[in-house]
Order: sequence, then structure tokens, then C-alpha cells
Amino acid sequence: MAACGGDDKADAGNKAPSSSSAASEAGEKKPAGQGETDADTSKVLATVKGAMGIDMVIHTAQRDQGGFLTLTGELKNTSGSRVVTPVEWSGKEEAVVATGPSLAAMTLVDSQAKKRYYVLRDTNDRPLTTTNYDSGIDAGASLPFFAQFPAPAPTTSEVSVQFPGFSSATIEISG
Repeated sequence: MAACGGDDKADAGNKAPSSSSAASEAGEKKPAGQGETDADTSKVLATVKGAMGIDMVIHTAQRDQGGFLTLTGELKNTSGSRVVTPVEWSGKEEAVVATGPSLAAMTLVDSQAKKRYYVLRDTNDRPLTTTNYDSGIDAGASLPFFAQFPAPAPTTSEVSVQFPGFSSATIEISG
């Protein structure tokens, strides 16, 4: 599986994310021009107001044929000052600490099937989500993100997104 493969850290930063492989981490500190995630910001599946003046805007929840569900969106700082992102966003697993700040604590819940889905990990135990971003978001700025999960059953058309500091948001899956 392409999304679970990973040769080394040097290769991971040069691969552009796609619906079947999100090995490149959007939002990662990189020189200009290296594989940034371009989410379709024309769609809004949900907007959730969070603590500290941060809004989570979810743009897409795309199921692909490889058995993955990729979520894209942005975290917008609507406060009047810089906000330091909480460490809870990275999750509690020791394995993800090495990635720097991440969104590994994001989960999806399929209430119908009574299942919770966690952010996938690559073969080096790095979460397949935005990682290693600046630990703060300036006033008026946004942090684009992606997170890749195992896809729920094909009959599941809605899931709830759960993320520390935000209310749960129900979104529709496409694809």
C-alpha cells in the first residue's frame, strides 16, 4: 500500500499527497515549492469554533479505492493575536512525539457501526496527517491540514470528526 510505505524522511517530504497516498505532510516546514497540500477550499463540509479563537474548517472527506478516507481543511485563527497550538492536538502516543507538532489526535466516529477510526501511521510510525508545523498560528492566518484514516464501510455516508478543543462535527463522505 502506497500510503503505508515510507523509505526514509528525505523521501517523505518530496511526495505530493493524493487521495491514495498522503506520505507528504501538508503544513510541514519546507522550502517553497515542495509538495504543499492544495485543498479544495470552495467546499465547506463543517466549520467548528474551538477554544482560543481557532476555527476548524473541513473542506473534503474523500474515500478512495485503496480503502482510505482523506480529510482536508484548515485551522483558522480568528482571534486578534497569535495562538500557540495545544500539545493535545498531537495525541498521547509516544511514537508521534518525534514528528513534532501534529494533528494525530484527530479521530472519526462512525456512530452507525459503532467504530472509532484513528489517523493512520506509516511504516516508520509517523502519523499520516499534517506534522512538524510552526507551533503557533498568527492572528488571521490559517494552517491547512490533511489527515488520512482507514475508510469506514462503503455503506457509511457520514462520520463525526473529533479533535481536542473542538465540538464534534458530523460530515458527509464523498467517493
